Amino acid sequence: MANTLPISINYHKPKLVVPSSVTPHETKRLSEIDDQGFIRFQIPTLTFYKYNSSMKGKDPARIIEDGLSKTLVFYYPLAGRLIEGPNKKLMVNCNGEGVLFIEGDANIELEKLGESIKPPCPYLDLLLHNVPGSDGIIGSPLLLIQVTRFTCGGFAVGFRFNHTMMDAYGFKMFLNALSELMQGASTPSIFPVWERHLLSARSSPSITCIHHEFDEEIESKIAWESMEDKLIQQSFFFGNEEMEVIKNQVPPNYGCTKFELLMAFLWKCRTIALDLHSDEIVRLTYIINIRGKKSLNIELPIGYYGNAFVTPVVVSKAGLLCSNPVTYAVELIKKVKDHINEEYIKSLIDLMVIKGRPELTKSWNFLVSDNRYIGFDDFDFGWGNPIFGGISKATSFISFGVSAKNDKGEKGVLIAISLPPLAMKKLQDIYKMTFRVIFSNI
Repeated sequence: MANTLPISINYHKPKLVVPSSVTPHETKRLSEIDDQGFIRFQIPTLTFYKYNSSMKGKDPARIIEDGLSKTLVFYYPLAGRLIEGPNKKLMVNCNGEGVLFIEGDANIELEKLGESIKPPCPYLDLLLHNVPGSDGIIGSPLLLIQVTRFTCGGFAVGFRFNHTMMDAYGFKMFLNALSELMQGASTPSIFPVWERHLLSARSSPSITCIHHEFDEEIESKIAWESMEDKLIQQSFFFGNEEMEVIKNQVPPNYGCTKFELLMAFLWKCRTIALDLHSDEIVRLTYIINIRGKKSLNIELPIGYYGNAFVTPVVVSKAGLLCSNPVTYAVELIKKVKDHINEEYIKSLIDLMVIKGRPELTKSWNFLVSDNRYIGFDDFDFGWGNPIFGGISKATSFISFGVSAKNDKGEKGVLIAISLPPLAMKKLQDIYKMTFRVIFSNI
């Protein structure tokens, strides 16, 4: 982890930003995909912008606040509050209460933070101040925004959004709209669409497929939860050179995607680092976006900003995973992906209603959400593209892949992983040994 400098931030009084014109007051139901148990949490993102002389004298906090007010006219459910109905069913009360907005002034220049702006960012709690009472799922603001100005004229924009309202793709649509409206557009280029009924349960719900993602083994769950308060986070970078080293572990012209290969490699290395018994069952949850996939026969409108993904799980004994070539894990991933069809998705949706929205299994489970193509590092609020943008922290078993550059300026994917200290040391050693040729050339 990068060395961290002590910084302090002078916060202004938090305020609620409401839509700039009257919006409908109504209650909207979320989809069954939206109110799965495991996504009832807040996702933090940070973007960092350098000083831009063409924007001299302009306050980013004022411009962003004004843009938010305009954007909420189109995304007015985000200005509401969640309520919970029978069977834990989430609905949003579109009451126009507003989103939480904070601004602050840091006592340091942005460039002095160096690589520590990347995940896991040690300044996250300062750059996304948790206003007391704001981080609940029910009855709390659905979006928190903090603009932090640095002494050099650069600034950071932090967002914390309620995952039940939108996924990363939906958040990208919101940020695109915000960027467009901040820079003079009267309407967003893509209008947001609610239509959450498209991913709601059938009139006669029925579980017709096997869903191992909710299989919970009590002993291994307890073992993992006993470690959760001891976990530390570390990010691992994978650029073209690192991917070439991993590709050398599979036969030439082997048929798989880069991300399938990377997930298989990480799952195997993480399992080795955990040093589990060979008969222990381990899992990899592979997130599949269902937007724009005609083969699934579920057509969502372009402006659909709700959650639109499924989380099938790959299962193996730890010993088999660790002792076999990485192609063993890749083939398991490909097999699970091939089984995702329209009926699987409808079965998953119905399961939420029938089984009361169970949590995703924590039994030696590893989940990586691929956010490389969301483009967090492309959002221009008038100051140019950020020097870094992305989800700034992993959870206990959920990791996020974000686009980033290494020390040589090469672009790749940065993945923050949470592990107990001893396992993390082993994973770091595996990473260094695997890519020692690259490091020896630095």
